[in-house]
Amino acid sequence: MRLGYFEKQVSSREIEKGGRRMNIKILGPGCARCHQLEKTTREVVKEFGIDANIEEVKDMMKIVQYPILTTPGLIINEELVCAGRVPTKAELTQLIANALTKEDKTRK
Repeated sequence: MRLGYFEKQVSSREIEKGGRRMNIKILGPGCARCHQLEKTTREVVKEFGIDANIEEVKDMMKIVQYPILTTPGLIINEELVCAGRVPTKAELTQLIANALTKEDKTRK
């Protein structure tokens, strides 16, 4: 899969991660940018074939528990990976691939 300007290929091994469980949170008040981030995240997760729990966190008291100053924020497996902007689909693909790779390293 081509990742746009990153000029890096995601290997088929990284894409074929079915059966893995990933927790993803979209932090924000529910604005258009938050909805766009959620939509794009769902598309990428579906392409990867990942079993992911995608949760929208709109409660400001819960949002401030994360190191985020501006929304939307993207949390993958309890790690803030993007905040204050909507990443492109290519960037989001890379962020999720990185999270899967990190998960593989911690399992070994």
